[in-house]
Amino acid sequence: MPSNPDESKEAKEGKLYIVSTPIGNLSDITLRALETLRAADLIAAEDTRRTRKLLSYFDIHKPTVSYHEHNARTRGGDLLDKIASGKNVALVTDAGTPCISDPGRLLVEAALERGIEPVSIPGPTALISALVVSGLPAQPFVFLGFPPSRGAERRRFFQHNAGIEMTLILYESPNRLLKTLNDILESWGDRKAAVARELTKMHEEVFRGQISEALTHFGGEVRGEVALVVEGAAPGAAGKTLSGHGSPGPDLPGAGCPAPPSPDWKQELEALLASAMSAKDAAQQVARRFDLPRRTVYRAVLEMKKSGAGD
Repeated sequence: MPSNPDESKEAKEGKLYIVSTPIGNLSDITLRALETLRAADLIAAEDTRRTRKLLSYFDIHKPTVSYHEHNARTRGGDLLDKIASGKNVALVTDAGTPCISDPGRLLVEAALERGIEPVSIPGPTALISALVVSGLPAQPFVFLGFPPSRGAERRRFFQHNAGIEMTLILYESPNRLLKTLNDILESWGDRKAAVARELTKMHEEVFRGQISEALTHFGGEVRGEVALVVEGAAPGAAGKTLSGHGSPGPDLPGAGCPAPPSPDWKQELEALLASAMSAKDAAQQVARRFDLPRRTVYRAVLEMKKSGAGD
């Protein structure tokens, strides 16, 4: 018998490997990832069909099982039991690094609760690839993942993150890109952004410009997965509401009265008119965002039309 019971446990227990795979170009896989997949006893994949194509390309023949959002709770226990019995399990997602936008986090949490130490096999991830080519500040940044698809939860998402001064990174599906760009424009303003589509693939595209310009550029059908990198809020905006104004404290002069309008609202109004947004929609959006009387904004629209601004 071994002199140390812990040595027996360590020798018997397998490993959980969190393996990053390419986000598009298969040449981006690492040598260590290939070695790990070849040595694994079992590969847990978000979509076994997509993963088998990857394994076949590199001539890797290992058993695969599905691990996705619909079976994560039940399948996770089975995987950890196999690891506890001495099997090595490699976790992969459809593309990129597990646990970022898939249920891999649940498996890692459950593994740690059982004393199983996960091992990271690093590699590609779309959010970092998009960030480094965006032209926006790479630090600090915050990753927001996929916005909620609809309803009050979606409105809260954009409202809650409106004042963050760090560079913002989001994922989005191609069929909701225009909706998200519109929501960003309305909630966060016409900020600088980079829209990265089909990264590392044949039709890779990175659009850089204002949100209003991105709406025009992506006006037609959009294909491929998308990562958005968006400029953070202006300094001091973290304490502001979506209307664009802070709430003065009760002991401050003018408490309870609207803050004076910032001249920036006219610049945003000009930008919206220049982006081919209708005068009515532009005026309504600016009035709502900056908490201004609509007649004030409409008057500014008329003045801009007379002077030729926004044409």
